[in-house]
Amino acid sequence: MIHIPDFANATTVQVIFCFLAFITVITAFLTIFSRNPIHSAIYLVICFFSIAGHYLLLNAQFLAIVHIIVYSGAIMILFLFTIMLMNLNERHQVHKPRITRLGAIVSFCLIVIVLITIFINSKPIVGDYDSTGEDFQSIKVLGKILLNEYMVPFEFASILLLVAMIGTVLLSKKEKLNK
Repeated sequence: MIHIPDFANATTVQVIFCFLAFITVITAFLTIFSRNPIHSAIYLVICFFSIAGHYLLLNAQFLAIVHIIVYSGAIMILFLFTIMLMNLNERHQVHKPRITRLGAIVSFCLIVIVLITIFINSKPIVGDYDSTGEDFQSIKVLGKILLNEYMVPFEFASILLLVAMIGTVLLSKKEKLNK
């Protein structure tokens, strides 16, 4: 059972969901098919914001805010820095051979067929929702779980991101020409 937010009735939520789904799918396709990497990054940010809207519809406010901060903020900034450091221009792009493009198209079609088959053969869960009464949306509960049970993986992830950032900076530095 999905909890419908207090601000709207079921019809309004369905309209908002359809609008957000349309925006998500369109911006995802524009991200893939845009020739300009900066435009692709902007479309991806819009896609991330629409996904955050889906989280809000599911009454997961904390997850929506974290999604906006982490993905739309931090990761997209890293993407933009990477695009700028790589200086992607159409003039300097190496064109892929036809066999590579054909392989990508065949792989994509196979994945789509598998996903559609899984979707068609899946059965919805019917029954009552069992609630323990504990609020997992609470920042206090999430903080306790994250900093008690998952402290070591949390720290490993932060060290991994730090090492990746240092590696990116070192790889992007241009060597000085010896005169």
